[in-house]
Order: sequence, then structure tokens, then C-alpha cells
Amino acid sequence: MTDVSEMLSSLPDDKIDMIAATSVLQQQAGDIRINKINWQSYMQSQMINNEDYQCISTLDSEKKTHYLQQNSDQCAKTFLNLLSHVSKDQTIQYILVMIDDLLQEDRSRIQIFHDYASKRKENVWGPFLNLLNRQNGFIVNMSSRILAKLACWSGEQMPKSDLHFYLQWLKDQLTLNSNEYIQSVARCLQMMLRVDEYRLAFVSVDGISTLVGILSAGVNFQVQYQLVFCLWVLTFNSLLAEKMNKFNVIPVMSDILNDSAKEKVTRIILAVFRNLIEKPDDLQVAKEHCIAMVQCKVLKQLSILEQRRYDDEDISGDVEFLIEKLQSSVQDLSSFDEYATEIKSGRLEWSPVHKSAKFWRENALRLNEKNYDLLRILIHLLDTSKDPLVLSVASYDIGEYVRHNPRGKNVIEQLGGKQLVMQLLSHEDPNVRYEALLAVQKLMVHNWEYLGKQLEKESETKPTSGGSAPISGKA
Repeated sequence: MTDVSEMLSSLPDDKIDMIAATSVLQQQAGDIRINKINWQSYMQSQMINNEDYQCISTLDSEKKTHYLQQNSDQCAKTFLNLLSHVSKDQTIQYILVMIDDLLQEDRSRIQIFHDYASKRKENVWGPFLNLLNRQNGFIVNMSSRILAKLACWSGEQMPKSDLHFYLQWLKDQLTLNSNEYIQSVARCLQMMLRVDEYRLAFVSVDGISTLVGILSAGVNFQVQYQLVFCLWVLTFNSLLAEKMNKFNVIPVMSDILNDSAKEKVTRIILAVFRNLIEKPDDLQVAKEHCIAMVQCKVLKQLSILEQRRYDDEDISGDVEFLIEKLQSSVQDLSSFDEYATEIKSGRLEWSPVHKSAKFWRENALRLNEKNYDLLRILIHLLDTSKDPLVLSVASYDIGEYVRHNPRGKNVIEQLGGKQLVMQLLSHEDPNVRYEALLAVQKLMVHNWEYLGKQLEKESETKPTSGGSAPISGKA
């Protein structure tokens, strides 16, 4: 796998997220810079010593660049001393803005803090991690911003225990209701996920499903872009690229692509799709991703995008690449591939494959493969889905599996499917009740010729609002 940390770190900020000038955190930082701190009063009241006073007051002046070059060790010492001993929110805010500004001007200055802590065998992360527990939103999020820079802008990686705590904190902040700092939180995550070791750690705290869940629920286009960017960076790890669609990434990205009016959101989603095809080492997984995109009607969206003109050549290149790959996968697509992809997507509909007698004769036993993987998904959908169409199709498929598999009844019962189908007999939707009734009959009956006649009678009274077409002929 090719690590993209250096490539990503070299991208200009406007190419990465284009938010620095507009985020709430940056707006507040501008106000805080204006209200300078009276450092002399801190020294006179003996809240800081003379050494720290001389240092912080010089850093808070036009002489800071020269002073930093000559006294880097003292600068780190003073900043960390003040963060540990000053309690007033206004002063802590100002110190954090000073630190962030110094780092933003020259990212190599991050080494000042690492070198100071290393010489004294101290934890450089501790003071900033402790500030994440403060109640003040600006302090918390500016500390997070500095932590991300400490973790990403030098060769010193965050220790595992601190890393787990910080990534869990970021994840929790993303899910807070009405978090005004969500852009800043997402920005920190964008930075962290440039480092491969941090990607794996983020996945271990259930990071992918969190991102997908937030995107599914709907967020503004800026946060949408940032979170999809995070998914994109994750896909540069081949193992993660192979796992990605287990979290329903492709259907969610397809929905966003279909609805998005913002070019940068379109660009980053296309980049995710391309990586899901290019990055997996397992060619079968890449093929499954192509099929999943076809199943989610990405080809149709790509054909629309192909007609537009874009200033960004990446978009045109990705559209061309994806159309070629998806069209190729359609040509190689077997009916069972199509079926398996639909089941795994969880978005069942009355596609032709479900109602094909030939398909079920030839493929029913394939639902036993990989420890009944597809069958377990169908049963899980019966248990969790709220969509009447999904419940109807899943019930029908379970009935067809039983019908064409001599051991099917026992398997379905052992996996808990029989009870779930029977519960749907009282579902509020008439189509669900109908398909559940047919499935139960198939689970119960031993005389298929008799059932065939019964099904013919049932089909005459089948509900007509949606659902499946009538079943005719002998079973």
C-alpha cells in the first residue's frame, strides 16, 4: 500500500477543506487576539515567575520570531507552565491562540514542544489532553486543533492510550447535537487520518460506522465534504478499502452524489469510489464494489455528470475511469452476483432476479455458502428493517430458498427466521402480510402440488398497492 501522508500534507489548505477563514473557532480566535493579556499583572501578583514573564511578553510582541530562534526550549517550557498553572479561561484562550498561530506560521516549530518534552522525559500531550475536559468550547476545540498538529506535523506519534482517548473524543464530538464547532472537529479528524497508524486506530473505535451514520442522517454540505474526505483518506489503506462497504459506504455515498449540488462534494465522492476499486488488493472485493455501485445506480449518475463541464480535471478523469470500470463489471455480472450485491446493500426491491424461477432452481443452495452469509443478512433485515418493500422481498426470498432446498426449513428455523416471518403476519402493511403468509406456507407445507394450487387462489386476492407480482403456476 502506498502511504499518502506526505502527499496529503503537501496539499494546500484550500484543497483540503477550505474552511479556515469561516469556522466558528477561527472567528472566535480573531476576537481573542485583539484582547491582549496584561502579563505584567500576572508577574506582579506572583502568578508567574520572571522567567516566564519575560518569555511570554516577548512572544506576544513583534520580536517573537528572533526570540523563538534563540530560546526555543524556554518558549516550550513557558507555554506548558502557563497552561498547567493559569486557570482563567480568557488567559488560557489567549495562550492557545498564541501557540496555534506560531505553529500555523511555521509547522516545523511543532518540534520545539516535542524536543522539550523528550529531553525531560515528559508527556507533551498531557497538558492539551487535560484541557479537553474543560467546559469552555473554545478552549476544548483549540486544544484539539493543537493536539492534531502535534500528532501529525512531526515524526513523533501519539502514544496508543492517548491516541485512543483523543480519537474517541473526536468521534463523540461529531455526534453531539448542534455542536457549533463540528467543522473544527472534522478538520482535526481530517488531519489525523493522514497517518496510517491513526486510521487503523480510528476504525478500532468504530469510526467508519460513526461517519456513515452522520452522513446518512444529513449534515450541511461543508461538514458533508469533510466527513467524506475522512472516508477517502481511510481508503488509501488497502485493508480498510476492502472493508469499507461492509459499513454501507457505497449506498450512502451514492445517495449524497445524487442529491449534491456542490462540486467539491461530487469530487470527493468520486475519489472515494475510485479508491474502492483501485486500492483493494483482493480483486474480488474490487469487483464486488463495482457491482454495488451498479446496484446503487451510480452508472446513471455518472452518465449525467459526464455531460457537464468541470474546471477540475480530477472530476472528469474519475468519471471516465468509473464509467469504464462499472460498464465492464456489468458485462461480467452474473445473476447471482447481482442478487448477492443487492442483499448486502440492504436495499431490496422487486428486481427481476427475485421472481426468476430459473434463478432459484440454480442458485438457492448458494445461500448456504460462507456459513449462510446471505441468508443471515436476509433474516437480519426481517428483524431490523422498517421498510415494507424490504420486508416483503426478504420474506419472498426466504420462502423461495425453502422451496428449492430440501433442508431449507431446518436451516431457517435454526437461524431464527421462521419466528420473524410469522411475526410479520400481523404487520400493518398488507403486502408484507401477504408475502409473509406465502413464506410461512412454504415453511409449513409438505405437499408442493397442493401449495401450488393454493398459491394460485391467493394470488387472485393479493393486494395491488406495490409489492410483488402474482405468483402463478405450480410451485
